[in-house]
Amino acid sequence: MSDTDLDTDLHGHGGAASEVALSADSFVAPPATDSLRVDVRQTPGGVVGYEALPDHRLKLHAGAPVAGACQFHRFLYTRGDLDILPAGSTDIWHEESPSTSVVVRMAPALLVRTADEMGLPAERAVLGERHQFRDPQIEHIAWALDAERRAGFPNGRLYTDSLGTALAVQLIAAGPQVAPSPAQGLTRLQLKRVTEFIEAHLDGDLSLAALAEVAGLSASHLKTQFKRSTGQAVHAYVVHRRVDRARSLLLNSEMPASLVALESGFSHQSHMARCMRRVLGLTPGEVRRAA
Repeated sequence: MSDTDLDTDLHGHGGAASEVALSADSFVAPPATDSLRVDVRQTPGGVVGYEALPDHRLKLHAGAPVAGACQFHRFLYTRGDLDILPAGSTDIWHEESPSTSVVVRMAPALLVRTADEMGLPAERAVLGERHQFRDPQIEHIAWALDAERRAGFPNGRLYTDSLGTALAVQLIAAGPQVAPSPAQGLTRLQLKRVTEFIEAHLDGDLSLAALAEVAGLSASHLKTQFKRSTGQAVHAYVVHRRVDRARSLLLNSEMPASLVALESGFSHQSHMARCMRRVLGLTPGEVRRAA
């Protein structure tokens, strides 16, 4: 479900309004996820609004500066400005020129789950409405999600899940912190189960939730304890294993590079090449010529 034009009364950032025609939205939807999606919203100027939705929304201004006004004041949005619209909230304002924003929708359940995994009470997972603020960490994650969207989500759900969890942590982190229980790393059995599952599904779309289920842990605990055990983040470990498999196939078979990429879990050949250059410092062609 995407934001749509409204003709009903709205309030919030811009106060009350009635019988207004809101500007059209343009969205590019990602693959289906349980708790997160990232869209781009383009509006031509004029009255802009958001209808009530069951998800929290984080809005990142992504285009040129745009002047506007609400009932209470005038403003100038610049690239990187952030807004938070909690689940169920509506908003309306006027912009003087076309605007482009990245909108991250997050299910409230993700915040609740993340707060629980951080050892925090459920009330810490409640977001308040905020407008035109800056936060380098939140902005960095939102740009990373937008980059993944623009690239066609080549890194799969595992990477997007990881970014979603990191974003939830940052949104919660504004309040007082509660020290988590010390993590000791995965047990030998847990590590064996997780790494074997990764190997068995290396050519598929691995998700952090699936790996956490194999380990019998929450997603955030798996991320922490896996890194303590291996020295690598889960996503980095998976990328290295996919590069190793691709290298072996290039050296020991005549399989076309495009098929090697798919067999190794990469979304396409250029994705494999980027990761191989980053990990090995070599292109697939250079690896094959070394056989």
